[in-house]
Order: sequence, then structure tokens, then C-alpha cells
Amino acid sequence: MKTAAELAAEQAAYWNGPGGEGWLAAYQRIQRAIGEIGEVGLSAAAARAGEHVIDIGCGTGDTTAALARAVGLSGHVLGVDISEPLITAARAHRLDNATFAVGDAATHPFQAGHYDLVFSRFGVMFFADPVAAFRNIRRALKPQGRLVFVAWRTPQENPWGTTPTRAAQPFLPPQQRPGPEDPGQFSFGDRARVERILVEAGFGDLRFEPIDRQIWMGDSVAEVVAGAGRFGPLARAFAGAEPAAIERAKQAIAEVLAPHEKPDGVRLPGACWLVRASALPDRAHPARS
Repeated sequence: MKTAAELAAEQAAYWNGPGGEGWLAAYQRIQRAIGEIGEVGLSAAAARAGEHVIDIGCGTGDTTAALARAVGLSGHVLGVDISEPLITAARAHRLDNATFAVGDAATHPFQAGHYDLVFSRFGVMFFADPVAAFRNIRRALKPQGRLVFVAWRTPQENPWGTTPTRAAQPFLPPQQRPGPEDPGQFSFGDRARVERILVEAGFGDLRFEPIDRQIWMGDSVAEVVAGAGRFGPLARAFAGAEPAAIERAKQAIAEVLAPHEKPDGVRLPGACWLVRASALPDRAHPARS
């Protein structure tokens, strides 16, 4: 079993290498796919004028920019991401009331007790040590400060992410599956696990709301297949496969997605948690709902 330090190093290497590069290359497609869910999360966060906010896993800064508009010039947003390439892209927004930092949420020196809100759109699932990360985040929040994030539910509930991978797997080298406590795209799917993490980290008033949407994957099957190896799990599998195996895998993906191609593109079901919580003072007893 890998240590938290080893997992953190792996995440940093990936997001400062192929992960960050792949995200930037697929940015427009990713934004179209998850933008609506992000808007649901931002609406729930309800950032207000004058507030101080942290955007965890801010990526290229789109959600940071939205939060900055909400808090106005009397407020401030700190966007944090482990990926230097993504933070470099985020700084291009040139926001007067936002700053960006490369950092790990578990160790970043946030100003203690300073922030009203911490928000994340699909950024928390990759914490190497989620309890340590959320404890650090809680220390940054004011008492009763708000935590709001969006995370994918289980793989079984997200065919948009699993259907292409399962179709391609028989033709590609075996990939190591993450353990139940390892970081990964669907690592926050188990509500009980997320509750345990947040309670241990010092949060209470936990509220979980399911969000279910059809996820846009591309304008056509051909487009989805062409982008299959650029980002995500298949990119790693394709990197270690022979060209003939990749071609067979792409054919299998095209066959399984063909019934889902419609005039508005290829869409498959997706499922997320919208999670809200409050920062508790030390030794307070959390509540769940």
C-alpha cells in the first residue's frame, strides 16, 4: 500500500505533466461537458459581495473568475491547484480581486480563520490524504465558514466515464485499479466515506444532494473516439499500447457509443454529489442530514 506522501508525489507528477497537458488540450470539450454542473455548484456556494473565498483545484480559473465576479472588488478569491501549467493558464484571466497559487490543499499555508467559503468543482477527489487536506481547509475557514464542492458519484452511476473504458480494456495493457482509499475520479462516490472524511476533518451540518445530468462527450462518435487517448484513464492505457491494439480499442469504443449519437451530440448519464458543510470549532460535535 502506498503512503500518502507517495500518492501526493504521483498526483503532483501527473498534473504537472500529462494530466495538466491533457486538460489544457481538451479544455473546450471538458468545459462544455461539466460547465452546467459547475454552475449548479456555484449557485449553491452563493458567494456574496465582500467575502473571501478559496477555489480548490481551480484549474484554468473559470470557476475562480465566476467567484470573483460574485464577491466583487471588496472581496477576494484565492485559486489553488497542484498543476503549474493550469495555474499559468488561470493567471491569464488577470483578475483584480483574485490570485492564484500552485499548492497542495493538505499543506498549503492558508491564512487561518480568514475565509468565508471554500469551493471546488471536481477538485477534491484527487487528495492523497483527504482528511489532512480538509483539516487544512477547515483551519482556513472562519467558524461556521462554508464548504461547497461537486464530486462524481460511483463509476456504476457514470456511464459517460466508464463505457468507453470498459469497451477498450480487452485490447489494452492492464491498468492498476485504485484502492478504495486512493485518489481518483470516482473516489468520492461512496457517501459514507465522504461523511467519514469530513467529520474527521472537523466539518458538520453535512448535506448531500445528488445531481444527475446527461454528459456531453462530443458532437459525434468520431470526435469522441479521436479524443479518447488525449486525457483521462484511456490516455494512460493508450500510452503503453501498440498501435494495432489502440485501433481495435477505438473501434470497440465507436461500436458501444454508436447508439448514443444524436443530433445534439453523444451524451451518456453522469451522476455527482453536491456537498455542503460548515466548519466547526475544535471539539464540536458534527451533525449530518
